Amino acid sequence: MLADIIRAVILGIVEGVTEFLPVSSTGHLLLVGRFFNLGEGDFWKTFDVLIQLGAILAILALYFSKLWRIALGIFSDPAAQRFVIGVLVAFLPAAVIGAAAGSYIKAYLFNPWVVCFSLIVGGAILLWVDQLDLNPQHHDATAFPLKMYFYIGCAQCMAMIPGVSRSGASIVAAMLFGADKRSAAEFSFFLAIPTMVGAFVYDLYKNRGDLSSDHLTIVAVGFVVSFITAIIVVKTFLGYVTRHGFELFAWWRVVVGTLGLIALALGK
Repeated sequence: MLADIIRAVILGIVEGVTEFLPVSSTGHLLLVGRFFNLGEGDFWKTFDVLIQLGAILAILALYFSKLWRIALGIFSDPAAQRFVIGVLVAFLPAAVIGAAAGSYIKAYLFNPWVVCFSLIVGGAILLWVDQLDLNPQHHDATAFPLKMYFYIGCAQCMAMIPGVSRSGASIVAAMLFGADKRSAAEFSFFLAIPTMVGAFVYDLYKNRGDLSSDHLTIVAVGFVVSFITAIIVVKTFLGYVTRHGFELFAWWRVVVGTLGLIALALGK
């Protein structure tokens, strides 16, 4: 039990650190499970999904006042109504494709080779976008055009390939369609709420019969750790990308992906 709790703490830290950075939390959790013998097995695959809710609650805590104002204005404020519609429009493509092809994706794409190649390719794309001389026209994540929300949602679907990064795909799309770096990152946080809550509810329902009381304790530990870690990371991340951009995270992806390929080639 103690060993499982230590595993939960480590995986909770990995989840909290990587969920909202454009580096792919799913890819990192899969690689950690493969190379360090952490998180392998059916329960731990479910665990990886369930502790994402801890990271989501970190976003709700950090943006509580803004989200509460939107919730209060949903029946009277056109701007709030428009933003809620925008989030739903952005969420819809992933919901449809996830329902239609989710089992296929997990069966054929969830392997460390795919993760490593995706990390490297995604890092190259992120580095390219970060160096473009873009002219941002949108500076408020709650006021993008509806068409732009839909395009960001379509881009997010690429993140169903492990290693691509949900936040990375949505940030890149938002920047290419005219968002500045901060608002692009913030919308990736907001879009994560329905996307990850949906995945949490689906996995919890599907695996409810396999979760014992001991499992619930382990999930609770990972949940709390991911929540605390995500709060620290998100607050730091926004200030960092506003000043320095995404180059650090692009190289992070390339280095991790390359080391992973070398380890796999050596039979690890």
